[in-house]
Amino acid sequence: MVVMTAVFPTICGNHRRGHRACERRAHHPRASPRGAGVPLPCVGRGTVGGNDVLRVTLRGPGVPTVVLGSGDTLLMGRSPDAALPPGDAQVNITALALPHVAPHVSRVGGEVQVGDEVVRLRWRGSTPAQLSSLFDAPGGARRVSLSEGMSALLDEGENQLLIYRGRQTGPNRYTDLVVTLDVEEVDAAAPSHPWSDVPAASDGDATAAAPHLERWSREWYVALALTEPWLSGADDYPRPPSNREIYERILAWRGHAWNLERAQRVDDAIRSVARLAFGPADDLFTASAGRVQNVRFAVGRRIAETGLVTPADLQAVLIAQARGNGIRPDA
Repeated sequence: MVVMTAVFPTICGNHRRGHRACERRAHHPRASPRGAGVPLPCVGRGTVGGNDVLRVTLRGPGVPTVVLGSGDTLLMGRSPDAALPPGDAQVNITALALPHVAPHVSRVGGEVQVGDEVVRLRWRGSTPAQLSSLFDAPGGARRVSLSEGMSALLDEGENQLLIYRGRQTGPNRYTDLVVTLDVEEVDAAAPSHPWSDVPAASDGDATAAAPHLERWSREWYVALALTEPWLSGADDYPRPPSNREIYERILAWRGHAWNLERAQRVDDAIRSVARLAFGPADDLFTASAGRVQNVRFAVGRRIAETGLVTPADLQAVLIAQARGNGIRPDA
């Protein structure tokens, strides 16, 4: 495995105790089809006589395929060429401009560094994203929310990087952009130099603002009230807030809650926010039938993931409430 949750020294049939490649594989539930605690044969990477290296293959719908080997770095985003270092420092760095990318996606969104034993993804974009892997693990897939400045190690096998609303499908129409990163061990004799098929055209324009809600608007407050369990860390909340609870929270914050005492107005606001959060093509209310309550949990989580409202927004509302100026919180 490329990423470990724990390290236990073990003895390989051909190597001494303490060999890093052996320790890295031992006692991991996915390290062996025979189960946890049974180490795989030592691959000897990074040692005398070892002949395995890492290879990373990046692919996705409409995305040029890129192959990287140990020692290589990949920059990907809307226009990553400008971030390339000058001169010979570019030799092991590949820049990939993602096709059909939304204008609010950063010029450099992610940086993939392939080492001798680990692959690291550093997220440099302001657009939020999610990294998923370990799809076959007994506990289910690992999912990590990525924000600017965060780093994560990739697992051996398939890793999926999802950029929220990162792909433009039409004027002001966006859907999620999914990139797959396959990490595998290969023989060092196999070609491992960076390679990309038809390169995508780059866009050097300044990064645009992502679709967002107008701050202090009715829909913004509804999104904040719906998403409060995620923003406050109570994401084990047994159910999403009801229409009445959303109305009462906004009333307590502002002292006035428009016409949200009517449940239909809350439903309408949630539908409007969901369309912005998911995009028209993936809007849950047009893709499936049923009342708002059936998809409310998914909408609340999506709002938090895409950053339409943030913990800082919730804090600002609570501060305004404490000052007694909820109606004019920015005054």
